[in-house]
Amino acid sequence: MDLLAQPLRTAEFLAVDTETNGLAGDRCELTEVAAVLVGGGELHDRFSSLCAVRAPLSRGIQRFTGITQSMLDEAPEAEVVLADLIAQLEGRVLVAHNAAFDRRVLAQACERVGIPWPDPPAICTLALARRFAPLARQRRLVPLAESLGIEVETRHRALADAETCARVFCALLPKLAAHATTVGEAIAVLRPGGARSSAPRRRRAGATDGGRPAARRRRATPRPDLSDVPDEPGVYIFRNAEGQPLYVGKSVALRTRARAHFAPSSAPSAWTGQAAVVDYREAASELGALVLENRLIKRLAPPGNARLKHQDRYVYLRCRLDIAFPVLEVAAAPAHGHAVNVGPLRGRAAATELVEQLSSIFGLRHCGRALPRRDWPSAYGQMGRCLSPCLRDLDPNLYRRRLDAALALFTGGRDGGTALLDHVDAEIRAAAAAQRYERAAGLRRRRARLEQLLARLDGALAATHARPRLVRAPHPRDPARGDLFWIVDGRVADWGPVEGAGDLEARTRAALRGWDPDRPATHIPADEVDEVRIVAAWVAANDPPALSLQPRPGAARLAAFAAGA
Repeated sequence: MDLLAQPLRTAEFLAVDTETNGLAGDRCELTEVAAVLVGGGELHDRFSSLCAVRAPLSRGIQRFTGITQSMLDEAPEAEVVLADLIAQLEGRVLVAHNAAFDRRVLAQACERVGIPWPDPPAICTLALARRFAPLARQRRLVPLAESLGIEVETRHRALADAETCARVFCALLPKLAAHATTVGEAIAVLRPGGARSSAPRRRRAGATDGGRPAARRRRATPRPDLSDVPDEPGVYIFRNAEGQPLYVGKSVALRTRARAHFAPSSAPSAWTGQAAVVDYREAASELGALVLENRLIKRLAPPGNARLKHQDRYVYLRCRLDIAFPVLEVAAAPAHGHAVNVGPLRGRAAATELVEQLSSIFGLRHCGRALPRRDWPSAYGQMGRCLSPCLRDLDPNLYRRRLDAALALFTGGRDGGTALLDHVDAEIRAAAAAQRYERAAGLRRRRARLEQLLARLDGALAATHARPRLVRAPHPRDPARGDLFWIVDGRVADWGPVEGAGDLEARTRAALRGWDPDRPATHIPADEVDEVRIVAAWVAANDPPALSLQPRPGAARLAAFAAGA
């Protein structure tokens, strides 16, 4: 179907936001892009990625956006990011706030890397606000959203602004739908003078002409038999007549979600016409469904599953120990291999500043993983905030002792934030005792700033491997049921319902086999990083009941926890 002729109520929209290096004309480069899928007036999948640039970022734009040069040094190349975005735009309408700017940035970025820009139909929420929110005093994105009752927590980052744009669009979509029935009519209404356009008249109430014209009537896609699928949490797998997997999905209500793929209001996917049978696997919790879905998608690789990256706002403070003079860094996922991962945490800007503070306190490197060779100390080295291994005359053991002291704040049994403040307090007392009063005053100011940063961070300020625990994920509708998860070294060592106290104790013993509380780090296989992130983000967001497994609890305490006591 021609996208412009598609009815508004069945069309899919992609709310897009871009961040740039702040330069004009040909020097403008894309630094970050994000997209949020909107369908049926609701927000669905998210896509977000940083983008490598050719010219270094200015300090001003780094402060304004929170995107640092070191973050972009590790970002994927523009052609990779743009290819992902263009794939998401296929068959969908682009939505943006001041859409002309975002389209120009994306078209220019595509031209620079030699990728054709598809130039999809676009709806501008700024024009939408002018037309249907005339009383809004300001039409910049955040003030406009707040005037519509939309709460905004973060700004000047692509995913946050794309979500805000999507919510503004959803808030004004009913008014747009009252004046237009198709995508093309909606775009015409929003053009200057569009209010006087000759859009077709809406059907009169009580008309007896048989409803909508046949050309506009949407027919439901035939669906396989779903009568045996329960309305329980779990995973469903659609297969073709030969039994090959087409699509894997998860839900807390399997039958309801599986049926939704074939509803008249749902846009057909490439696989729905081939679906002949469906099978399913039950879980007793939402977290169980998430873990099952992730594992099955990796094992079956169904063509209908296009995995989106970084669908939440959590980040990790991490340190890879397999490089020379390791550095602390902030990333969207835990590091695989030999590393220490702290988190997950919400608040990238605060986490990034916390890394800078930790690096200064312990004299660690502030540069990226690649160690440059210098003939003189960097600015941090000249201020005494870095041991300057780049001069190639530093004892690696001294640097490692400093690094271990920093990581020890998060690998013990205490909260990392409390341990950090206690460390700074000890430094203040030592400076005062040595009559270094200027240093003591500087440390007090640093401590006050650290308190502000820690208050902004939401999540677990402790190493993932240092907190073995048993987590109870409840059933969404039956509190008496649920799944138990044994999380050891940050990974799911075992999960599922238990059958009696003996089974619970045996599985706990098996999960902890080989775990060493004195080990400074853990090793996460690359193919398990996404599961570590999924589980940790769900636990951080839902705060389920948890029982520490260090020291290992006795049988009575385990049984009481499993029973919900």
